[in-house]
Amino acid sequence: MKIKVISRNPNTYQRETVDQRNKIVRNFNTPADPFRAQTEYTRALNATKLERVFAKPFVASLDGHVDGVQVLAKHPSRPSTILSGSRDGQVKLWNLPSRSCIATLDAHRGLVNDISVDNSDGNSFVTVGQDSQLKYWKIPSTIDNNITTPAHSIALEGIAYGVSHLSYSSDFVTCGEDISVWKAFRETPLRSYNLGTDTIHTCRANPVEENVIVGAKSDRSIFVLDTRQDVPLKKVTMKLRPNKISWNPIEAYSFTVASEDYSLYTFDMRFMEHPIQSHQGFTSAVLDVDYSPTGQEFVAAGYDRSIRLFKSREMTSRDIYYTKRMQSVLSVLWSADSKFVMSGSNEMNIRVWKANAAEKLGPLTKREKQAFAYNSKLRETYKNHPEVRRIANHRNVPKHIFSAAREHRVIRDARTRRDLRRAKAAGLNEEESYLPATQKSMLGDAES
Repeated sequence: MKIKVISRNPNTYQRETVDQRNKIVRNFNTPADPFRAQTEYTRALNATKLERVFAKPFVASLDGHVDGVQVLAKHPSRPSTILSGSRDGQVKLWNLPSRSCIATLDAHRGLVNDISVDNSDGNSFVTVGQDSQLKYWKIPSTIDNNITTPAHSIALEGIAYGVSHLSYSSDFVTCGEDISVWKAFRETPLRSYNLGTDTIHTCRANPVEENVIVGAKSDRSIFVLDTRQDVPLKKVTMKLRPNKISWNPIEAYSFTVASEDYSLYTFDMRFMEHPIQSHQGFTSAVLDVDYSPTGQEFVAAGYDRSIRLFKSREMTSRDIYYTKRMQSVLSVLWSADSKFVMSGSNEMNIRVWKANAAEKLGPLTKREKQAFAYNSKLRETYKNHPEVRRIANHRNVPKHIFSAAREHRVIRDARTRRDLRRAKAAGLNEEESYLPATQKSMLGDAES
């Protein structure tokens, strides 16, 4: 009796690998798939939905302060180390991988106004406080909790509200009643610049050009100062007070200002007559801003108990982070590895967030990297399709933010209609001057 069976050679359909997975047969002469666009659109839609499903930005909370966290600073050469200063005068050094406090300093009596870390070697940092003290602290190679006294302390004549190290230098600049340039372990400043009677409440040294400083005064003005001159190079006055300023680390000529009018403004220091971009979305005053190391994005802190992430050349935020317990956010910081953002709020917590809410932390396999890259490219290709854009931009926000945003939208629409009516009226009056009275009355009737 003969039995006919199908016989196949395993080498034709199996790979030469240890796990012997099925071999992929490819026909390079196959015609183009007529449903390729529809298939890719469906994949892009699913990738966008999955991105929102896995968007869980909150990572950890650093507890230990007993008052609001006023200021955050990062170490220029140690990405795992950040510094925080609170309203009770304490300064803490944190280790991000272990999420632990590695040193606590009783730095000032009262509010810690600002902290700046040395840009040359990172072995020291400077703090200024509401007690009119400037203190210089050493950072040992192995940080422990035995840092109790500063390496140097200076009693200032007035309160210093801000401090910033010059680029690639141990020298630093402070602001208050004037702008002063200091050298480490020196009792008096190298140079001082008296810019008027108004208080200078924030200043930032340029990260590339060591002679350029930008600051904001209590008369709502922003100025750019070259330390080789006695007067500011540029000056512009805003409608409401600017709170904080951050330089773009890649574009050394541009900086972003956090303002009291619920917006942020990006300026080019060469052309400061008008901002090159405004950034909107907050429903209350913007208190702090910090750029990512890549210079492509920045994070801002709002008094409306939220933080927003912006692209450097886009008007609206790409994401908003908040929690139920978080109160007014006083300070924000973008980590040196560009993967996390930190926020210090009024209820004594420092929160760590992912810079990309849906990013998977930890090591990835080769296939995972390829899948994430493919999905990212699909979302970028189809980002302007209505359904994909709706899903990607949708955010659930607290009720107080939603209500305030709706009210602001009504106010903006009413102002736009008013300006349009005024423009039409101005154009009509200009045209009426060349028309006879009968045509004027006809135009008036038609307008009414």
